Amino acid sequence: MWLYVFFDLPTNTRQERKAAGDFRKYLLNDGFTMFQFSIYLRHCSSRENAKVHEKRVKANLPRLGKVGILTVTDKQFGMMDIFYSRKPKRNPQNVVQLELF
Repeated sequence: MWLYVFFDLPTNTRQERKAAGDFRKYLLNDGFTMFQFSIYLRHCSSRENAKVHEKRVKANLPRLGKVGILTVTDKQFGMMDIFYSRKPKRNPQNVVQLELF
């Protein structure tokens, strides 16, 4: 099982930035990996283990903002297409190209 945590947290004030940073640190300390800046994921050995981590996330929700939690199977996770790109390079004609690999 894979557990995803998606969030959109306010960062307008110093307190909001601290709360958002603390939430990210909590996720990392609980074994999550950053997939994108506001998307973290964690592999869980079973549905029961995923429920344990889901409860932990719920117990550490920030006071403000929006947080979503999604559980997917290994098979569903394996069907995801992921694309990585390199920084754009300039060719001799100064045209920017994006290389995908």
